[in-house]
Amino acid sequence: MKERTGWITFKGNPLTLLLSSVPSLDTPVCDMETRRFNEEASRLGPDLIILTISMDLPFAQKRWCAATGVDRIQTLSDHRDASFGTSYGVLIKELRLLARALFPVDKKGIIRYVQIVKEITHEPDYESVLGALKNWSKGT
Repeated sequence: MKERTGWITFKGNPLTLLLSSVPSLDTPVCDMETRRFNEEASRLGPDLIILTISMDLPFAQKRWCAATGVDRIQTLSDHRDASFGTSYGVLIKELRLLARALFPVDKKGIIRYVQIVKEITHEPDYESVLGALKNWSKGT
């Protein structure tokens, strides 16, 4: 049996996490959002891990990352059983997609707030989540 990797693998590490759920990497807004967080990852330092979770198949995620040069974040597929989407309340059952949402997790493993984007075709409020991540990485 192949071991599955999920965000829980990172829980308990003294790192800050950003869980970013997106509908599909192959859509324009998800593409822009994921590229933006890939750029921000280098500015925010090595104590931050950004995980982008979508319903895309793992090979499609790998293909997209290779084609776009995204290499500072990790992608995880929720395609198999939609466990992330179900557990975090972001599964759009009718479409079998994840809602666009951000879950910043502090170094203690606590989700301090959730940003669910009301309109799936809109980008998230980057400044709000990036500000929180910067503060947490400084220990405030």
